Amino acid sequence: MSPDQYCQEKAARSGSSFYYSFLFLPPEQRKAITALYAFCREVDDVADACSDAGVARARLQWWQSELDQCFNGTPSHPVTRALQQPIRDFNLPAEYFQEIIDAMHMDLEQHRYETFSELALYCHRAAGVVGLLSAEIFGYRHRSTLKYAEELGTAFQLTNILRDVREDAGRGRIYLPLDELLEYRVNPHDLLKGKVSDGMRELFRFQAQRAREYYARAFSHLSPQDRYRQRSGVIMAAIYQALLDEIEADGFAVMQQRTSLTPLRKFWIAWKTARRERRRYRKITKQPAHV
Repeated sequence: MSPDQYCQEKAARSGSSFYYSFLFLPPEQRKAITALYAFCREVDDVADACSDAGVARARLQWWQSELDQCFNGTPSHPVTRALQQPIRDFNLPAEYFQEIIDAMHMDLEQHRYETFSELALYCHRAAGVVGLLSAEIFGYRHRSTLKYAEELGTAFQLTNILRDVREDAGRGRIYLPLDELLEYRVNPHDLLKGKVSDGMRELFRFQAQRAREYYARAFSHLSPQDRYRQRSGVIMAAIYQALLDEIEADGFAVMQQRTSLTPLRKFWIAWKTARRERRRYRKITKQPAHV
């Protein structure tokens, strides 16, 4: 199996919404973003799958060494081998990959966040820099597009945090800021025990609104000239905002169930959004757009 095939299988097996946004990219960009996504999955799995923190730290240290080898041109893992060409072609900065690993260290060392300012740093490292790397792969003309990409990554992470409240609590992690739990009269121990209590629904509603504000802020920075280049992010935003709608429609019952969209619905949203963006591009440029 080639490194590119390994990354493709990693992305396809995950069932992630990101996979559907990759389908409408040119081949070289699709290979690059799939390799980036596979890297994120590999290091994220270390923090989530290892019950022994010492083992997890050792594995992250191995990925740190492998990242160094990747940028020195001597990688050994299929994912870092697949990243070699994209790093050269799209001038991807090593420090962004480092921040992704730093986020996973935060997962191991910090299971509570006192304020949103603390959480915002984690969101930047776990997802904002992934947005920045993605923007480099997709291409842009306007520097404001980088602000869009970072804000959009944070919006995705906030959506994931809301969706995964129960699952994360099962691992002993609370990503919702503790001062906001206090404001809404939610006891952290209730989250950890999976107990539904008064105030939770309004707390979750507040978190959803914050995520929506990040989506709106992100798109306020996206130049119309860069929108078609960045269409994968636009597709992802459509899928994730549909997920937020479902969470709200379910009454913010994230402690009772994990809300998700079916693969068919994700594909339908992706196809519909890609088609809309193609029409928008044609209208702006008066040229045919190729997906």
